[in-house]
Amino acid sequence: MPELHLEDVLRLRKPHPCGSYNWKIVRLGADIGLECLGCGRRVLLPRRDLARRLKALISTSPATDQNE
Repeated sequence: MPELHLEDVLRLRKPHPCGSYNWKIVRLGADIGLECLGCGRRVLLPRRDLARRLKALISTSPATDQNE
């Protein structure tokens, strides 16, 4: 699983019921907080479940790019 940061945008394998595949990271910890970019719904996923469902890292946050 790639290194994750707040505000990163992820693409998951299956779509949300609203039809969107893309999610933004809003919380990091033992559980990862995600916000659907289609409808704004927020969910918490354990890291293991997210690693299984993750298809691609779409974009990284601007703050992350400046630190590197």
